[in-house]
Amino acid sequence: MSQVDARTERLFGCNPTAILVLARWFPDELMLAIAQENNLAETVFPKP
Repeated sequence: MSQVDARTERLFGCNPTAILVLARWFPDELMLAIAQENNLAETVFPKP
């Protein structure tokens, strides 16, 4: 997992976003639990 400041060019300038790159999709309930555990405004799950 990585945490980045989204939509900004300034360090610490916007909402932090959690990024978890997945090799495969998880069940919706698990991804929701992960997002809630991170407790950030945004959590994204990109898959290559």
